[in-house]
Amino acid sequence: MFKKRNLIKALLIAGSLGLAALGSSSALAQAQKLKWAHVYETSEPYHTESVWAADEIKKRSNGKFDIQVFPASSLGKETDINQGLTLGTVDMIISGPSFAARTYPRLGIAYYPFIFRDGDHLLAYAKSPVFQSMVDEFRKKSGIQITAYTYYGARHTTAQKVFKDCAGMKGLKIRVPDVPAYTATPRACGANPTPIAFAEVYLALQNGTVEAQENPLTTIEAKKFFEVQKAIMLTGHIVDGLTTQIAPHVWNKLSDAEKKMFTDITREAAARATAKIKEREGALADVFRSKGLQVVSVDRESFRQAVLKNVPLASMGFSRTDYDAIQAAK
Repeated sequence: MFKKRNLIKALLIAGSLGLAALGSSSALAQAQKLKWAHVYETSEPYHTESVWAADEIKKRSNGKFDIQVFPASSLGKETDINQGLTLGTVDMIISGPSFAARTYPRLGIAYYPFIFRDGDHLLAYAKSPVFQSMVDEFRKKSGIQITAYTYYGARHTTAQKVFKDCAGMKGLKIRVPDVPAYTATPRACGANPTPIAFAEVYLALQNGTVEAQENPLTTIEAKKFFEVQKAIMLTGHIVDGLTTQIAPHVWNKLSDAEKKMFTDITREAAARATAKIKEREGALADVFRSKGLQVVSVDRESFRQAVLKNVPLASMGFSRTDYDAIQAAK
């Protein structure tokens, strides 16, 4: 009788252990692996804070979401990773909303030159009702959810020659992203805007395919464009930002609590990255001077007036109502 009781007890313990192992195995099997892609360097806050957010999501979800961040165009150029959200080959991205504007053009107004006074104005827009309505309509059209907005920096122009006003840009062969809003300032000033993939810009500058490019100071540093350019003109023609986006095949399967978690964490990551970008941006003009580059203040009003005259808001399909709402954002 004693042996029989021990045998039953042993079988019960073994069964319990088996169920526990099965439960553990089931939990591991349910861990959802996600790919988060961007085109920026591993040294940049967009990457380091994305890695932080991925780890934080894993912690707060008790391991349910296992996110790997793929930097530096390792999953494709910016156009590719934006398409990947719809194709299902990428789950999350950080990207300029100019690419989302190909699907939902209204988002592109954020790239109309001189629409933002500074980075704080852009961030106020990111919290405004007009932007939230764009986010909602973009999701309805594409299924993609924008969760956060990160300050990218004021875009300035580097070149092999110095110029101080819009007229001085005439004839300049300048690399721009393959997005109409980015071509507006060069076109307005008579330059020759040339779309080239972001990953190929350094080589294009080095071999003379183009003689100029435009990007924030932090990107000029990270991508080492200062090595193949002689001057930086502080045009500040676009105050730029990046959005964190989640693919519909992921977002639509999240619970309300999980959606809030993804949103909260990606917004915290965006705020952390923004603070680092602002701090570094403020120091870089002197850094570039120390490297032998000319850092040139320009007549920004000459550029603004040329854009208003030669590439008016309506010509790019943007709404005056949206423009006025953005101007009022505080």
